[in-house]
Amino acid sequence: MNQEDHELYYFEGVRLMKEMCSEANPEALFADGFDESIIGIDTKGRVTYSISKIIRTLINRDGMTEEEAREFFDFNIDGAHVGEYTPIYIYEE
Repeated sequence: MNQEDHELYYFEGVRLMKEMCSEANPEALFADGFDESIIGIDTKGRVTYSISKIIRTLINRDGMTEEEAREFFDFNIDGAHVGEYTPIYIYEE
């Protein structure tokens, strides 16, 4: 599999995961710009995200240091409550 095929396969997986979450709960809320960090949906219809993937995205995409990325996540992402279907953020092993 060449790089282009790998990217198409990866982004199709991301699209399908987001679509699955939307179908499971049409009112589900998403964290803008972090679709590649979605890992599923909980039993109450809230989209779940990997914190480590979000941190990696902030470092790689936005040029933050790890400390800056963690602080940004804590205050701007995890700290944002936007209603019943606010996303869930999970630490993975």
